[in-house]
Formats: sequence, C-alpha cells, structure tokens
Amino acid sequence: MARGLWASSINHAIEEGYPMTYVGIDVAKDKHDCYIVNSDGEILADVFTIPNDQTGFNLLFQKLQSVAPDRSKVKVGLEATGHYSYNILGFLLGKGLTTFVINPLQTNLFRKSTSLRRTKTDKVDARTIAAMLASDVVLTSYTATSYHNDELKSLTRYRFDKVQERAKLKTSVSRLVNILFPELEKLVPTLHMNSVYAMLSEFPGAKQIASCHLTRLTHLLSDSSNGRYKRDKAIEIREAARTSIGSVIPAKSLELKHTIRLINVLTEEIDEIETSIREIMNENPSPILTIPGINYRMGAMILAEIGDFSRFDSPNKILAYAGLSPSTYQSGKLNNAYSHMEKRGSCYLRYALYNATKYVCLWDPIFAAYLAKKRAEGKHYNVAISHAAKKLVRVICALQNSGKPYCPAT
Repeated sequence: MARGLWASSINHAIEEGYPMTYVGIDVAKDKHDCYIVNSDGEILADVFTIPNDQTGFNLLFQKLQSVAPDRSKVKVGLEATGHYSYNILGFLLGKGLTTFVINPLQTNLFRKSTSLRRTKTDKVDARTIAAMLASDVVLTSYTATSYHNDELKSLTRYRFDKVQERAKLKTSVSRLVNILFPELEKLVPTLHMNSVYAMLSEFPGAKQIASCHLTRLTHLLSDSSNGRYKRDKAIEIREAARTSIGSVIPAKSLELKHTIRLINVLTEEIDEIETSIREIMNENPSPILTIPGINYRMGAMILAEIGDFSRFDSPNKILAYAGLSPSTYQSGKLNNAYSHMEKRGSCYLRYALYNATKYVCLWDPIFAAYLAKKRAEGKHYNVAISHAAKKLVRVICALQNSGKPYCPAT
C-alpha cells in the first residue's frame, strides 16, 4: 500500500531529478510514527515508532543521518496537532532541517485523493505526509521565525484570557459596591483605581468606612493615589458612608476583599506578560508600531495572529481570516440581503484589529477623516469602524512587506 501511495505522488520530484529525502511524522502525545523515503520511491526506513522524549528525538535524527547525510536535501513534514508537536518541531528546527507543518484537513483530503480505501492509521498518516512533501501540493516551510512567532501568539492569547478574567472580577466589584456602599461610585472617577481598591481592601463597606479613623483614611487615600486625594476627599467619603443606604453583609464584604486581591494578582501577572511581549517585539521590531494608535499590545497580537504574511495573497485574505469580510447571502431574487460580518476565523485577530482601528482613528488624521466620511454616509459606528479596519489591514500589509515606517499621505 505504501508503495502504491508513493508511486502516485512522486512524479514532480522525479521530474526535478534531485535526490531528495522525505520524512513523514505522525505526532501523538506519547509517541511519534516516522517514515523515511527518497524521491526514487525507495523506502529508506519503513514506519517506526519513537517515544516522545529526547531519546526518541535523537534516534530519529541518527537514523536520518545514516540514510541522508546532506540535511539540505531533507524535508520533514508533520501535522499541526497543537501543543503535542511543539517539542519535536523545535528539535527539528534546531537541527537545521526544512520542516513543514501541515493542516490535518489537507492530509485527509490528500489521502482520499490517492486511495479509495477509507483507511486511517498512524502508519498510513506518516506515509501520507511523506507523499505530500514529494507531490505537487504547495506547502510553506515552517521557519524558526514561525516557531518564535508561536511564542508571541501564546503570550498575547494568554494575556487576552487574563484581561478577560480580570474584567469579570471588576464587574463583581461594581456589583458588590452597589450593595455595600452605592454612593461611592459618584465620589470617584471610577471604582477601578488603586486608591479605591486600597480603601475597600481595608474597609470593605460603608459601615467600616464610617467608623474608621479619619487620619488613617486620609493616609490610606493619599499614599495609594500618590497624593492626589487628601484630607478633604477622606472627609467627603466618610460623610457619605455615614449616611449611606448600603447594606451591612459581612459575607459580601469578605467577597469584595477577596475579589480585589485577585484583581491585584492578575494585574501583576498581566504586567509580567506584557514585559515579555515587549522584549520579543523589541528583538524583532515591526513597522506597524509606527502607526499612531497601535501600541505593543495590539501590535503584537496582530502580528502573532497573522504570522507569516506571505501565507496570504492579498489583504482581503487576511480580512477573511479575521472574519471581518462581509458574508454573502443569495436566495431567489434576493442578493446580499443579509451582508453581515462573517465573524469566522481568528477571534483574537478580529478583536485586535477592531480595537486597534478605534485608536488609530482617534490619533491619525487620515483615518479620522475616513471614519468621519463613513459616518456621514449614514453608517453605524461599528460598521464605519469595520470599513476603517479594512483600510488599516491594507496599510499593515504594505508596511510589513516594505519594512518602511508609516508615513501618512499629505
């Protein structure tokens, strides 16, 4: 079966006339199945299994060296299986081997196109991957840059999840304050500031604030606000607490203290994550950071989610990947009756582009004028922003391909 599958897939390699070696690896949690063959169809190593550890990785490399000493004539392919492939991928790249990460859907379609039998096993998958490498299927090699881009993607998504988690806790703080001391919200610009959190951590409720010593409350507010709030603010808050309609519920006060503590911990973690993101971005500076309104956080998320820009033929492909392109609806005489945004693809990229666009429209006069034009046409704000996002993607692609900083047209 392996010979038949291979015979139908190596025509392109034979025509080129180069003695290439192809390695197909089916990745799993505890072990990997490997298959090595050359462009003449000669099986250099029939399917063998290696453990997912350093010993197994070294065994694969030693066997590969014994049958193909020239690494430049070796292509290795493996399916994208999430974190299970991450370690062996790093090993292969570290050895300087040209490596391809293949979408499992592509592998499945290729297997069906070369055989009528509905057979799927780890051994068959390893042979199929090797056959794909020698076929006419267009594949893009996975570079060390792509490998490090995954690190950036991991950090930006991790930060996104932490920020979402913190946002939910902040909502809980607002709810609890409305129960324990509802008047406080009108005395400060926002409940979610260091001075308010410091006060509520020690005095979690109107009753506790009303009975606290004025000197202690003054020092607490002054220290946590860097001197912004002094004795007059402490008096104002304490007087409001003494006439507050807030409930006295010890369980809610305890919940408030613990929620604020969790928010502070998450904030420290987010700061640490952002430091790591900034370090990676500083190592590989991108011209998109020169666009007014795009900071390290949104810029890193955009770059991480797009990855290799050469994967996309045009900015429209990136928009489709982000789910920002309009959907198509056609039925009978109705055409595009419901052209809503698709909202498919990477939700992280869609979030980053949408939020980055809002700030770019705020800081860059060209984008501000474009947004105003769309609004003047009667478009809803969110629709106008989506149009500006499409313009921003085109600018990002141009900057990334040219490597030049952003220079708005005069």
